[in-house]
Amino acid sequence: MNCIIIDDEATARTIIEQLCSNIPDINVLEAFPNAIQAIKYLNQYEVDLIFLDIHMPDFTGFDFIQTLKNPPKIILTTSDAKFAIEAFEYDCIVDYLVKPIALPRFEKAIQKAASLKAVPDLTPVSETVESTNNNDLYVNIDRRLVKINMPDIYVIEAKGDYINIKTETTNHVVHSTLKKIEDKLPKTTFLKVHRSYIINTTKIVDIEDNSVLIKQDIIPVSRANRSELMKRLNLL
Repeated sequence: MNCIIIDDEATARTIIEQLCSNIPDINVLEAFPNAIQAIKYLNQYEVDLIFLDIHMPDFTGFDFIQTLKNPPKIILTTSDAKFAIEAFEYDCIVDYLVKPIALPRFEKAIQKAASLKAVPDLTPVSETVESTNNNDLYVNIDRRLVKINMPDIYVIEAKGDYINIKTETTNHVVHSTLKKIEDKLPKTTFLKVHRSYIINTTKIVDIEDNSVLIKQDIIPVSRANRSELMKRLNLL
């Protein structure tokens, strides 16, 4: 696997390169002290794996991941264990290594990355959102089809060229438009209440003025969509 290393500490980059040298299948192409240099490199070259530090000045590891449309497999390397839960909300992150990294643990992470790399591309990249029945929605994330149970979705937010699908258990950031996913969702349950939001009306906790509370998210409701929302509710 061709890989790159991103870490602002020179010593950390050297240690990871040394660990990689013990594994014949790993080829380190470049090592970068910051995410900006790595982004420029990835605009020209493809890699199979990235070793990524979380804490870097100006641009964190999570910020870096958000810039990648089709991220490769990523192994996080950090001295801070508290971000592990947040890390695994990203489908591209295959492991989370806490420094100092022992060789056996490093080898285990590489084995995991190699096994996931073998997953075939199941759908064209352009097909990002598909539904198969009343409950299942499939999204293309990192060249894999991920099944989402539609009743578990409580809000979908548009963010530029991406949508953030929030469910009971995790979030999915997908390269798609709000319009495309709106066409796949059941109209009886889901409603576009704002140009940037679609909500599951069964998940509403509270309504106040021009907003709704779902879980702990306060979602704005546009004036044009408020009357339709009120029609959907079982008012006493």
